Amino acid sequence: MKRPWLLALIVVNLLALLSLVFVYPHLMISPGTLVGAHAELATDCFACHAPLRGASSERCTACHATSDIGLRTTKGVSIASVSGHFVFHQELIEQDCMACHSDHQGPKLTQRSRKPFSHALLRAETRDRCESCHTAPKNNVHRDLKASCSSCHTTARWTPATFKHELLSQSVLAVCDACHKPPTDNLHRKITGECAQCHSPKAWKPATFDHEKHFVLDGDHNTQCETCHTNSDFSRYTCYGCHEHTPARIRAKHEEEGVRDFQNCVKCHRSADAEPGDGGSGESRRRRD
Repeated sequence: MKRPWLLALIVVNLLALLSLVFVYPHLMISPGTLVGAHAELATDCFACHAPLRGASSERCTACHATSDIGLRTTKGVSIASVSGHFVFHQELIEQDCMACHSDHQGPKLTQRSRKPFSHALLRAETRDRCESCHTAPKNNVHRDLKASCSSCHTTARWTPATFKHELLSQSVLAVCDACHKPPTDNLHRKITGECAQCHSPKAWKPATFDHEKHFVLDGDHNTQCETCHTNSDFSRYTCYGCHEHTPARIRAKHEEEGVRDFQNCVKCHRSADAEPGDGGSGESRRRRD
């Protein structure tokens, strides 16, 4: 048997429920409380939402003039500049407020962990001017850079960066320990000169210097670098600081053999006991031993 009264009751309840959605939307379908700045609109959902169509950017800009965002309130009062507060809404490629903002503080389980801001929303010329929003780093590496941020970083993330030493000024490039800790191994502890004498900014290894190609540090010659390289100038050396060597005695001995170059000793003497023409291997000494 049909019960028309039951159908009528269902229709009446549905109409009542639908009416309540329109009369009290903040109680019926609100996803959470509003942010503090919009608390006064808590019971006026239609100030931002159009029935059955949701919120729109046009509703936002009706109160928040794009040119004033970050600079003045909706009442025209200037906003005090604070650290970390950057004005960038005027540089967006389109005014799509809903793409980043949701004024309802929903349940914690549904809240996003970060704001969905993307540098892709900015005009290209603004993306190239990082300093218009970001404060330049003041650490040792960034302080003396002359290049733009995009030379090392991307707008996707700050790290990893593709740093190149060529971006540094020459005065900074020559002072490696401004950024790097000096090595503490036995070899480098003896050296106080510039790293560039052996290493290149392109890579720490391989180093361009192999001492045995010039002179074998065997016997008493395995000593402090300063003994031969005075003032930590490794582009020069002297043999006159030890033994019986003096310029006068060396000159007298070598002039008899027709040798006129008395400064570049390792051109002929490539190890402690190597004779001229030995090739610097020290093999003559080892054979005698």
